[in-house]
Amino acid sequence: MFIPKNRKKTLYKDMRQYLGKIFHELASHKEVEILKGHLMQDHVHMCLSIPPKLAVSNIVGYMKGKSAIAVARMFGRQRNFTGQSLWARGYFVSTVGLDESIVRNYIRKQDATNAHYEQLSLDK
Repeated sequence: MFIPKNRKKTLYKDMRQYLGKIFHELASHKEVEILKGHLMQDHVHMCLSIPPKLAVSNIVGYMKGKSAIAVARMFGRQRNFTGQSLWARGYFVSTVGLDESIVRNYIRKQDATNAHYEQLSLDK
């Protein structure tokens, strides 16, 4: 999981579709498989299958860096993005073994979960 800089809700329509394609393309370059992924407006969840010969930090850094450059080239003039300002520093990673189905289900239901929490914050 990783987020746009300052947790801004910047991942909308065309950019979400474009990032989905870019992430799959980048993953294939490194022999990584995206088992499940979901792009929210303010964060990205991915369940990846990474070969043991590759470091997780290298793969995440590669995907964040190259995707930021691709977005800057495609949307830079429209939304004032540069390759250096799309993603925030850092990410969250957890290994998955027997709980893979639970993680996939969690990623799949992100839209509903996020809408539920936003509604709770509006009810006060």
